[in-house]
Order: sequence, then C-alpha cells, then structure tokens
Amino acid sequence: MGDAPAGIHPTSAHDAAPLPAGAAVAAHAVSDTLRIPLAARALGETLFPRMAVHDACAADALARLGDDGSLWLKDRHSVYGILSRTRVFRDLAQAYLKRHPAGRVVNLGCGLSHYFQWLDNGEARMTDADLPDVIALRREILGPPGPRHELLEVDLCRLGWWDRLGLPPGRGAAPVFLMSEGVLMYLQPDAVSSILAEFGERAPPGSVFAFDAMCWLAAGRAKQHPSVRHTRAEIAWGPRRARDLTRPHPRLRLAATHQVMEGYGWPYSVIGPASRLLLGVPFYALYELRAGDD
Repeated sequence: MGDAPAGIHPTSAHDAAPLPAGAAVAAHAVSDTLRIPLAARALGETLFPRMAVHDACAADALARLGDDGSLWLKDRHSVYGILSRTRVFRDLAQAYLKRHPAGRVVNLGCGLSHYFQWLDNGEARMTDADLPDVIALRREILGPPGPRHELLEVDLCRLGWWDRLGLPPGRGAAPVFLMSEGVLMYLQPDAVSSILAEFGERAPPGSVFAFDAMCWLAAGRAKQHPSVRHTRAEIAWGPRRARDLTRPHPRLRLAATHQVMEGYGWPYSVIGPASRLLLGVPFYALYELRAGDD
C-alpha cells in the first residue's frame, strides 16, 4: 500500500497480531455483516480491476481480524455491488463537499468503512457513527481518528439520534450529508420510517440522505444470499413503491435513484429495468433523499 491520505491512521498487519477470528462478530446481528464490504474493498479489485476503489485501510483491517477474505470473494455479485455502491456514495459525498467545502458528512452505521480517506479536503468534518460495540472494534482495528474526524456511538432505532450526533439544531443551518450503507435494509419497517421522518423533520433544507436498499421481495430471504447467509442478519425492509421513501415526512424529496448492479452485466442488465417496470422500484439501488424547503 502507498501512504495513507491525511487523517488516516491505518494499523499495519505486520505491527500487530491479528484479533481472534470471532472478534468482528458484534453483539448486534446487523453488525455481523461488516466483514463483507471490508473484504470487497480490500480484495475486490482482484476480481474487478476497473471497479477498484483503492481503499488504504481495508486490507490491514481485514488482516487484523484474522480474515483472509476468501469466503466473501466467492460471492462475486456482492463484491461487485459493494465496489459499485462505494463509488456512488463517494461521488455523492464529494459532490456535496464541492458545494459545501466545510460541510459535515455523517456515516450512519459506519462499520469498518473509512470514507474520510476520500473526502478529506482540509475543511470538511466527518462523523462515523455506529453501535457501541462496533465503535469499540473500530478503534481497535483502525486506531484513533484524525483531525476533523470523530467516532460517535448511536442507535438509530432510538428516537433522538439527530441530537445525540450533535447535528444542526435548527433548519436555518447549512446542509449536511448523511449516508447509510448496508444498514436500513436490516431494520424493521417502523424503524426505517422513524429514521427517515427524523431526517425529514430536523435536516436543514438541501441536506442529503443517501442509502442503499433491496426491494420488498428480498425481505426474509437473507439465507438465500450468498454472503449474508453466513451472518445472523436478516433483511427486514425494502420499498414497494418509490413513494414509500418520501411518505414518512412531507419535506422528503427523492432526488435520484442510482444504479448499482446493472454494470455487472447479465442478468442484472435485464433484472434492473424489469424490476422497475414490474415492481415499481429497482430490485437493488442506492437512493438519494433531500430535505426540501420549509
């Protein structure tokens, strides 16, 4: 690996003994899935060189977990999807920071991802937030955050997460960028609705909330997923119609729906358009919500 970008403090796998193989399994079932994107970012370019994201920390983090990534690389479809969605999340956050160079980016359910390596422009602030056990693991694996980068404990399923993260108390503040990667689909529908409603109610106008989701047909079928079936997580939520994403609050606007898997080729080049036509929503996509004016 080359030198880490500003604000990154990767731990070398040669300087620290790997943690026990089970160390990454947190107390919450959703947290079990954090190895999957880590392995994709660390090793996925061996399968898809053109999709490489050049993650400066993922390989060392995976090694410290005592995971060689071989189990996850067997699921080529998911590896491609993770690399693809990483690029979309990164592009959206970078576009936001072009408009607001000193803005705040918040990763809800961050796991062991490290987006600030791509977003640190010398002015922006980054908050990585997750459940307490995940944040503790993150500190152990990735070390302390650098300047303008903080780690916060949060449970999105509890009302009031906006204030607990210290986000703008009033709608007159500058817009913020929120992202949640591989998280909402594992939460109960009522919890997702509550999260979206809190964003809609509290976010300053122009704020963005980007997240990925499978459609409703995937709910309850985690054991059929080549990677997720190796975890305790279950897919619990997915939109039936696009309006499901904006229904929780009148200020919510669906700004864009971003393709993730269509570039993989067959069968996704057919499944994507077909699912939009037959189901009203993509089978899997990344959604970009915005908070409207008051």
